[in-house]
Amino acid sequence: MSKHGAPTNVADELKALNLSGLKVAIVAASWHEIIMNGLIDGAQRAARDAGIENPSLIRVPGTFELPVAASALAKSYDAIIALGVVIRGGTPHFDYVCLAATNGLTDVSVNTGVPVGFGVLTCDDEQQALDRAGLEGSSEDKGYEAFSAAVMTVAALR
Repeated sequence: MSKHGAPTNVADELKALNLSGLKVAIVAASWHEIIMNGLIDGAQRAARDAGIENPSLIRVPGTFELPVAASALAKSYDAIIALGVVIRGGTPHFDYVCLAATNGLTDVSVNTGVPVGFGVLTCDDEQQALDRAGLEGSSEDKGYEAFSAAVMTVAALR
């Protein structure tokens, strides 16, 4: 399980940091609605734990569109949280979308200096995504983790 080795007490760390003044955007894909709702809920829960009121939520059609939206948002925000899900199918489409999203979001963060929380699930099947979506019964909450990583990076860089 990928949770092995994860830091503990992230919620306590978020609450201990003074992050209330951060301007944060959550940019989320629209495919796989139930999974995406779980990821968004997790990110918004992390925002509350960090004392960040009302982070902006911007929806884009799919995971492939996350980098261009994150690039535009980086001009106005202290951190961006990118949420999406790509489930392997029978064609190479999965590989192209995953690579483009990963490289694109990395480029946004490195080129702008704005931390981008990577909450893109790249799964072999829908059950793997459900297990990571932060839903009731999920073993992981990748939306919460992506939000936490981005804002904690802002705090570390300050």
